[in-house]
Amino acid sequence: MTANTLTGLVLDAQVAADRVLREQIGFIGAVFKDSSADMVANGENITYPIAPTATVTTVTPAAVPTDPAGQTIGYGQMSISNVDKVQIRWSGEEQKSISRIYDNVKQDQLAQGFRALCNTIESALFLAAKRGASRAYGTAGVTPFATAADLTDVAQTRKILADNGAWTDDMHMVLSSASGAQIRGKQASLFKVNEAGSADLLRDGSLGRLEGFQFHESAAIVSHTGGTESGYLVDLTAGYAAGSTTVHVDTGTGTLLAGDVLTNDKTSRDTNKYVINTGFAGNGDGDIVLGKPGNQVAWVNNDPVSCVASYTGNFAFERNAIHLLTRLPQLPQEGALGEHEVITDPYSGISFLLSVYPGYHLVIIELSIAWGVKAVKSEAIATLLG
Repeated sequence: MTANTLTGLVLDAQVAADRVLREQIGFIGAVFKDSSADMVANGENITYPIAPTATVTTVTPAAVPTDPAGQTIGYGQMSISNVDKVQIRWSGEEQKSISRIYDNVKQDQLAQGFRALCNTIESALFLAAKRGASRAYGTAGVTPFATAADLTDVAQTRKILADNGAWTDDMHMVLSSASGAQIRGKQASLFKVNEAGSADLLRDGSLGRLEGFQFHESAAIVSHTGGTESGYLVDLTAGYAAGSTTVHVDTGTGTLLAGDVLTNDKTSRDTNKYVINTGFAGNGDGDIVLGKPGNQVAWVNNDPVSCVASYTGNFAFERNAIHLLTRLPQLPQEGALGEHEVITDPYSGISFLLSVYPGYHLVIIELSIAWGVKAVKSEAIATLLG
């Protein structure tokens, strides 16, 4: 281990005045959080049921009801797949050298630990949303909300979710900072108090609610660099009926990546923009998986397909479409070294295990958490391109 570098801190009268910065973590506040997964070990799957689509039949009067066909209940799985920590190390002599401000420095180090762990979780939620969406709206490379008094971007993104059957009572939209700035700068109807009915945006910059969405921002949203695809064609003689999710393509070259936004270039047939949930990494031919509910109209053999340019996404979803599982790391039943307690980050609301491990003339302070994320319902996730 290496010693701490304290140059600049060993001053008798110095006061620690640093306020640790925190990035926007809108996904953590918007997704479904389950902190009750205490019985699940690291890497062990949690299985949840998925009911199949119901079949409607005609009522025919008879002495007894008809015997319906049985249903196959589907299922999905997710897991606690990460056990992460941030450690802080101090020797007794180091503590003594900055004794007047040691507590302040330690508090800021813990705040930096919360920051790093939350940002890691936030980035994973961003990737889950990007790779798990159903369809997209907007123009790649063009930040939305740029036209004053025009909320088409919100309305059309909501339309995707509504058309897919998503519940609309707990919807959220997580924006890039660029999209948030466009709303604050361009959408005057939202920050005019007499029109919006609230001074929150004008006075505090709070985006609040709009057309059923609770708005958030996330610093984890970064530009998606699309695959290198070129020349791919739909490959199935019978074609693909509406509602297909797995599509075989051939003839082309390059990669089709999860998160790429795919279009069928027979535009007279289909103008939707589909999000690839599972990509294809090689040249020639292979399968791609579109986000449910799949293609909206039938695709014909040899239809050309291509991906839109790289984009910076914004993500609309019903809360239960993306799950975050968290729990404290499990300590041995027989006990463990050190002292341990639960501490909650006031910024994210997530609880962590705070551990103090005394050593030989030094102490190690540790923040840790076990967690996992998954987009569990693509139909209730949509991408707004930017």
